[in-house]
Amino acid sequence: MTFVRWNPFSEVSLLQNQMNRLFDNALQPWPGDSNGTTHWTPATDIYETENELVVTLDLPGVDPKMVDIRVENSVLTIRGERHFEETQNKDSFHRVERSYGAFARSFTLSSSVDADKIRANYKAGVLNITLPKAEAVKPKRIQIASSAA
Repeated sequence: MTFVRWNPFSEVSLLQNQMNRLFDNALQPWPGDSNGTTHWTPATDIYETENELVVTLDLPGVDPKMVDIRVENSVLTIRGERHFEETQNKDSFHRVERSYGAFARSFTLSSSVDADKIRANYKAGVLNITLPKAEAVKPKRIQIASSAA
């Protein structure tokens, strides 16, 4: 018999994320409104390998030319915008769930990166940013010299 430890806080965390998303969406104006106050937050994954940091953002429907990526003072900032296509009269929509407008994400980098070797590619609505670690922060293996005692 296998026992699984129940963690009540995992369910509370899930509920909190859903409530945050609900309130974020409720406070958003109608897409295409001219006041320009619409903001959204693309989902992001960040992981680290021995040689690099990798940041992946879901940006479906975003023109890569509308995305600005910068690294400054150990902070990665990604800004862009997804436009609401006004091909239909907004009164004809029954539901609008996707977010539109400007977005900005900033992440403090946990280690130094080689800014000259940063790569970004965009495929199928997913932006991948690869930030190679600077040589000074890569792990180095130290050999132990043996001596005849």
